[in-house]
Amino acid sequence: MITIIPDAPENVAAFNATGEVTKEDFENLVVPHVKEKVSEYNELNYLLYLDTDLDNFTMGAWLQDALLGLKNLTKWNRTAIVTDKEGVQNFTDIFSVLMPGEFKSFPKENLYNALYWCKNGNEVEA
Repeated sequence: MITIIPDAPENVAAFNATGEVTKEDFENLVVPHVKEKVSEYNELNYLLYLDTDLDNFTMGAWLQDALLGLKNLTKWNRTAIVTDKEGVQNFTDIFSVLMPGEFKSFPKENLYNALYWCKNGNEVEA
């Protein structure tokens, strides 16, 4: 299931993925929310917090199709993938080549930093 992260910065489309994530989650929630943000800000700053096992979050063709489909609908600016799962860094690296804008992965403990980076383009100073 995908839900919107309610306390994200206004210019960031931020989502939390838990349990089983389906293509319908993207079609019914992510795509409309992304379109709304792009319409308002003329760019997309996107954050996905993966709070589920990768087995439940099909990193297969439908996800690639969904993100690549959004590629043509949006003006990608910054995308953060937040997870502690190994292998997602590789996924993020692949999409950073395929997609416009900046892609970056963050560990779960750095959610605040990831939101800040999506909003501003830089990280919180330690």
